[in-house]
Amino acid sequence: MTRPGNAPSGAAPDVMVGGFVLLLGVLALWQTSTIPASPIYAQVGPKAVPYVVGAGLLALGAALLATALRGGWSHTLEEVQEAPPTNWRALGLLLAGLATNLVLIGPFGFSAAATVQFVLVAAAFGSRRLLRDLALALVLTLVVWFGFVQVLGVNIGAGLLEGLVLRALGLDAIE
Repeated sequence: MTRPGNAPSGAAPDVMVGGFVLLLGVLALWQTSTIPASPIYAQVGPKAVPYVVGAGLLALGAALLATALRGGWSHTLEEVQEAPPTNWRALGLLLAGLATNLVLIGPFGFSAAATVQFVLVAAAFGSRRLLRDLALALVLTLVVWFGFVQVLGVNIGAGLLEGLVLRALGLDAIE
């Protein structure tokens, strides 16, 4: 039995993981504070999302540390006797999705690259509904693209799909 305020002897790795995630949160917030901010950003600037990520890491680290101090979680992992075999097909599809995005984003734009990546990642997670995944990916990536351009004012580059949609809507191409 553990005394209040003392971590159980077997929880040292769990305490170290919680502390490491807390350290990552502090590091993220510190590095975010060094990002130069231009006065042209009235509301949402380049620091907003990194601050949210840093705060999330701090919250996660604190929760992990609190769980570790109450007995930890890794003892339940020790009860698992054998890990399942590596799913090389899924891993290959995930890597192909990342590589495809890198290759396609320049020549074809965000929406085309992210759509292909979405379909490959969905297949990696076991989806066998290619047409549904393709339609869902097209809609989501175009909504995200328009959100960045119209709502946030961040131009992430118009590609083929964005150009077609802009022309269909009768809007000028966004440079």
